[in-house]
Amino acid sequence: MKFRLVGTTVPAVEVFFEQAGEEMITQFGGMSWMSEGIAMSSDTNGGLLSGLGRMFAGESIFMARYRAQQAGATIAFASTVPGSIIPIKMKAHPNGLICQKGAFLCSQSTVNLEITFSKKFSSGLFGGEGFILEKLTGNGTAFLEVDGDVVEKELKPGEVIKVDTGNVVAFQNGMSYDVEMVQGFKNILFAGEGLFLTKITGPGKVILQTQNIKEFAGVLSRFMSTNSR
Repeated sequence: MKFRLVGTTVPAVEVFFEQAGEEMITQFGGMSWMSEGIAMSSDTNGGLLSGLGRMFAGESIFMARYRAQQAGATIAFASTVPGSIIPIKMKAHPNGLICQKGAFLCSQSTVNLEITFSKKFSSGLFGGEGFILEKLTGNGTAFLEVDGDVVEKELKPGEVIKVDTGNVVAFQNGMSYDVEMVQGFKNILFAGEGLFLTKITGPGKVILQTQNIKEFAGVLSRFMSTNSR
C-alpha cells in the first residue's frame, strides 16, 4: 500500500493498493472516492463487544472495509473539517496510541481500533470529551484527522504539558493523562478559557492541533446570530 496526501484546506489521503487483497477500514461515511476493482463490506472489526463499545461512544457499531480486488486500485478518504491529515506508523508506537474521539480517519485493516476510557472518573465528569478515547494498536499505517495544523511534542520523563482538551489529538499509550481544574476565581471568570485543562505527563509523544473545532463552531454561531438580526 502506498499513499499520498492531496488538497490543502480540507485535505484527503489517497491510497494506492499495490496488490489484490490489501484492505482499508474506516468509520461509515469516511470514503470520498474510489476506482473500480474495490469491494466494500462491513463488520464490527474486532467482534461484537468492540462494535458495542463504539456505539456506546456515539460512533457506528460497524466499520466499512474496502478490499482491493486487483493491483492498482485507488481509494480516498477526506477530512471533514479544515485542517490536516497525519499518517501514523504503528511500529513507532508498540504499546498503542490513545486518540481523542473522532481523530481516527482510516487505516490498514491490520490496525485495531477500540474505544477506551480515562482511568479517572473525574476526567469524564469534568473534562467532557476527554473521558471517551480511541485506542489504536497493531501493525500498519493509520491516518488521523487534525483540526488546523499539527504540533508534536516529545515529553521527557516527568515533563508535563497542560492543554485545552479540544486541542489534544493523540498521545502514546502509557502516558499519564488527567484533567485538572483551572486555579483561581478570577482566572475562571475573566480569562475566557475553559474550566478544565488536560494534563499529560511524559515520557512519550503528544500530538496537538491548533484548532478547537467546537470553539470555532461557537464563534461562527455567534457571528451568524448577530448577522441574522
